[in-house]
Amino acid sequence: MSKTVQYFFAPQSPWAYLGHERFVAIAQASAAQIDIKPFDLGKVFSVSGGLPLAKRAPQRQAYRQQELARWSKHLGLPLIAHPTYFPVPPDAAARLIIAARTSLGGDAALGLTGAIMRALWAEDRNISDADTLAQIASACGLDGKMLVKSSETAGVQEQYDRNTDEAMAANVFGVPWYVVDGEGFWGQDRLDFVERALS
Repeated sequence: MSKTVQYFFAPQSPWAYLGHERFVAIAQASAAQIDIKPFDLGKVFSVSGGLPLAKRAPQRQAYRQQELARWSKHLGLPLIAHPTYFPVPPDAAARLIIAARTSLGGDAALGLTGAIMRALWAEDRNISDADTLAQIASACGLDGKMLVKSSETAGVQEQYDRNTDEAMAANVFGVPWYVVDGEGFWGQDRLDFVERALS
């Protein structure tokens, strides 16, 4: 019987970007289902002791840049150190992913997630802009304008809020966060452990 991984993430996270494709490949190789849950990281930070990047100590900010450069080189993934549109409000992108999941299924949502993350971290695009999001979705073979319209409905917002509540209930405090058999794994650098948990 295949397992299900709860995938909690925020689409503006460079760490989620660096781990996304590897995580999807690991899940597929293990025949695991992915329960995709974009959520409001800012709200989770407010109850878990996390700080927005701009409020972190300079030493932590500097080390974050070093680690991003190391992982980008190690994985062979392009990553812009200081994107033009970062920090960026993530809500519109998260809701678009939820709309894709609701109307088109998990695979479409996962593909769109990867494209949105690449748009921010490798292509220097504004993932809070509705026209940009529509273009990204259309490039994935989806009806971008229709999906953006769907993402603005109350039902999608309610799911976004539920995902955030579920993240808090699961003791999530960072992203990406993977849950297998009730056990949480924080960070793309824990994907080896996720793979073992799925094997």
